[in-house]
Order: sequence, then structure tokens, then C-alpha cells
Amino acid sequence: MAVDISSLINKAVAAIKGDKSLLASFTSDPSKAIEGILGQLPTDTLNKVIDGVKKALGGETKGILAKIKGFFAKICGK
Repeated sequence: MAVDISSLINKAVAAIKGDKSLLASFTSDPSKAIEGILGQLPTDTLNKVIDGVKKALGGETKGILAKIKGFFAKICGK
């Protein structure tokens, strides 16, 4: 059975864009976030979906990552 990677990517992107906490989760642990949305996937499929979601989200993951780093910098005093 062939897996439709693009439909999995689209489903994951829609879920992540609709939930900022899910975006933060994807940024910190993409595998866990994607499997939380789509269920358990074979490793090669999971990696393809993660790559596709990262490309689709583009700057959104970079922006949230910068905010998380800034937050921890404030807490740690750096």
C-alpha cells in the first residue's frame, strides 16, 4: 500500500498552523508532534513528513524557535 506523503504533510501542516502549542511542540520534538497528529508511522515516512512540514511552515518554525531561545535566555540571565 502506497502512502500519500503529500496528504500526510497537508494534514500535519493544517493541524500545526491551527494550534500554537502544537507548533512549539513540533519545533522542539518534530517526531513526537507528527506522531501525535498522524499516529505512528514508519521511520522513512515520518522523516519525509517532517521534512515536508518544515518546508511548508518555513519561517514559522524559525520565529517560534527564536522566541523560545529568547525566553530561556531571559530565565537563565544570558
